[in-house]
Amino acid sequence: MKNKKTSVVRIIVTVAVIVAVLASIQFQLNRNKAVNKAATDEVAKQNTAVAVRIDTARVRNLDLSYAANGTFIPRQEVVVGAEVAGRVASVLVKEGDFVRPGQTLAIVVGDKQNVSVSNAEANLNNAKMDLERFENAFTTGGVTKQQVDGARLQYETAKNNLRTAQIAAGDVSVKTSVAGIVNTRKIEPGSYVSAGTAAFDVVNISTLKLKVNVDEKNVGALKTGQTVDVLVSVMPDKKFTGKITFIAPKADANLNFPVEIEIPNPKNELRAGMYGTAKFGEGSAVNALVVPRPAFVGSVSDNKIFVVKDGKAVEKKVQSGRSFGDNIEVLSGLNAGDEVITSGQINLFDQTPVQVIK
Repeated sequence: MKNKKTSVVRIIVTVAVIVAVLASIQFQLNRNKAVNKAATDEVAKQNTAVAVRIDTARVRNLDLSYAANGTFIPRQEVVVGAEVAGRVASVLVKEGDFVRPGQTLAIVVGDKQNVSVSNAEANLNNAKMDLERFENAFTTGGVTKQQVDGARLQYETAKNNLRTAQIAAGDVSVKTSVAGIVNTRKIEPGSYVSAGTAAFDVVNISTLKLKVNVDEKNVGALKTGQTVDVLVSVMPDKKFTGKITFIAPKADANLNFPVEIEIPNPKNELRAGMYGTAKFGEGSAVNALVVPRPAFVGSVSDNKIFVVKDGKAVEKKVQSGRSFGDNIEVLSGLNAGDEVITSGQINLFDQTPVQVIK
C-alpha cells in the first residue's frame, strides 16, 4: 500500500515539473515575441521616413550682373539686283570693296532700252507736230475743239512714254542704295541677267547689332538707350560698348525676350557672325533671400518647395524671383533659416516623415 502511495506522489511531482517547464517555455516565447514585435515596429517606423538632403534659405549679397550670349548681325544688309534684263557689259567692283549710296556696281547692255527711247522720241515728235497742225487749223475753223483736245492728249501721252523709256534705259546701271562692303559678287562680265536677278550682297558693318535673349526675370530692368558692355570671344582682351535699341514687347515660347544692342564698329574690328556676350547690370548688387535651384520641385516656374519641420516635409508655395546662377531668389513663401529639401522630393507629399542625411 505504501509503495502505491509513493508511485502516485512521483507521478504528481513529475506532472508538476513538466507543467512548470512548459510554463517557463511559454513565458520565454511570449517574451521573445514581444521583443521581436517592438524591434519590428521600430524598423517599420524608420522605414516610413524618406531620406532627403537639405540646405538653408539665406539672405545673400548677390551680383546683379547678367550675361546673355548672341551673334553679331550687320546694321544693313542689302541684295542689289538688276532692274532690267540684258547681258552684263562690265562689273566695276570686287568682293571686299567699299561702296557708297548711288555708286554704279555693274553695267548691263541696254540695246532694247535704247531702241525704246528712240521710238518714244519719234512718237513724241509726231504728236507735237499733229498738235501744232490742229491748233493752227482750229484758229481758221478747220477742226473742232474736241479734235484739238484729242491731239493734245496724244502729245502728253507721248511725253510720258518717253520719260518711262528713259527711266528704263537708265536702269541698265546696277547701283547700290546703301553704303557698305561688297560681301558677295554674283555676276560676271558676259553673263545674262533677268530683271530682279541678285547681283551683289552689300553689307554695312560700320555699326553691328548683337541679338540676345533675356529671360522674364531680368528684362524688366532693361530700357532702350541703356549702355551695355559687350565682350567678344575671339578678342578676350577688348571690351566694346553698345546701347540697347530694341526690347521685344512679347516673349517667345521659352519666356525669353529678344533684345538688340547696337555697337559702333568704326575700325571694322568686329565681323557679322561673331559670337558676343552682353553684360547687363555690371557692378550692382542686392541683398536677396535665395535657395539652391534643386530645392524647386519640377521647374522654377512651378514655385513649389518642401521644407523640413518637426521631422516632416511641409509643402510650401513660393514666389520665385531672379536667377543668380545656381541660386534662385524667393520673393515670398519662405523665411531666412528655413531648411529646404534639395533632393529626394520625388517621393514626398505634404507631411511625409523624412530622415535628413548628410
